[in-house]
Amino acid sequence: MTTTNLPISELGHSRLRALVAPSPTPALHTDRYEITMLNAALGDGTAARRAVFEVFSRFLPAGRAFGVVAGIERVIDAVLAYRFTPEQVDWLIERHVLSPQYRDELLNFAFRGTVVGYPEGELYFAHSPVLRVEGTFGECVVLETLLLSILNHDTAIASTAAQMYLSAQGRGLIEMGSRRTHEESAVHAARVAYLAGFDSTSNLEAGWRFDIPTAGTVGHAAVLAHESELDCFITQVEVLGVDTTLLVDTYDIREGIRTAVKVANQFGANGPGAIRIDSGDLLDESRASRELLDSLGATATKIVATGDLDESRIAHLVAHDAPIDRFGVGTRLVTGENCPSPGFVYKLVAIERESGEMSPVAKLSVNKRGSGGTTFVRRTPREQLFKSEPLDAPTTWTNVQVPLMVNGHREYSATINDARRHCLDRLSRVSEIAPEVS
Repeated sequence: MTTTNLPISELGHSRLRALVAPSPTPALHTDRYEITMLNAALGDGTAARRAVFEVFSRFLPAGRAFGVVAGIERVIDAVLAYRFTPEQVDWLIERHVLSPQYRDELLNFAFRGTVVGYPEGELYFAHSPVLRVEGTFGECVVLETLLLSILNHDTAIASTAAQMYLSAQGRGLIEMGSRRTHEESAVHAARVAYLAGFDSTSNLEAGWRFDIPTAGTVGHAAVLAHESELDCFITQVEVLGVDTTLLVDTYDIREGIRTAVKVANQFGANGPGAIRIDSGDLLDESRASRELLDSLGATATKIVATGDLDESRIAHLVAHDAPIDRFGVGTRLVTGENCPSPGFVYKLVAIERESGEMSPVAKLSVNKRGSGGTTFVRRTPREQLFKSEPLDAPTTWTNVQVPLMVNGHREYSATINDARRHCLDRLSRVSEIAPEVS
């Protein structure tokens, strides 16, 4: 590692900037080519033309029939906050990203258009237009990277969490992946996991910020730091009460369970609230643990299982009637497991021509061919879509997209619990939901 002893005044303008806080607005959370396009569009007048962009994914991961849209609230917040400060604009000019004559345009930038999209927690399919952004080309084009970074991250986690929720078949789920991702990503991963069916998170910042239930006890370090497992369990029960969860696999699981029940008995309970198993064959260990707990009279003690769980391992354990009451999931959730990104793209689908008419536009690239034009989406219950009699009976259609922003102002707002209820309702009826018709 190299260091410098130069006084701050001699480090130079660029180095000084690296020492200050991050940008106060999300305007620079973008790729350079967004501003390059805006710069050119301001020069030839394209920036003022009306435009429509849509966010969609061309595929779903192998083995998945749907995804869960998440990040909508964050998208609206980001668009509302999208402003350029004088320091940011000067930096763009200094770096030859923006032409100096457009300084005032960026200083006065604000999104004044309309955003339509899927509600937070809604199911989506391949090619679903989960977001539509309408405004001038200039105000829409610069939002691409920011919107995609939010939607791709949050939707990947929510979609994986939903699969785990369905695999668990009513058993509890704890999100505990904070140590496996960026510290701020961890907070939003906890939020959307809760949205998609998890019961709680180990992340206290997420609990604080979004009022999500939190859960957690101790790690193996706590046991190892004491003279014995017994001493650790006594201390934990004294502090947290007999309903706490005791980690029993630091040394020997059977002896750990006997010690846990013994300590609970000393405090007047038949057993601790729960035990946690973090290693071994979870099917065999949970069965043996349940049998031992019951034989010791701790019939009400729950079993929590952790250790690199994913949707397939959870489904396997449930299918084989593993006596596990709650699953703690970390790495395989916050990394999106087999879908670290849903592959959302942000594409121009219509542009105003010199005649004043809106014209559909689409790429013709191999494997990326588009259809062009604004997409409006409706759904109907699957049984109506595939009905045979009578042919002239009316079909009930519902619009999927809702107004999120109109003329630059928020139209949609959903609490985390609103979004959770919406998502769980959709997951409870996933087999009834027909693909969209647009």
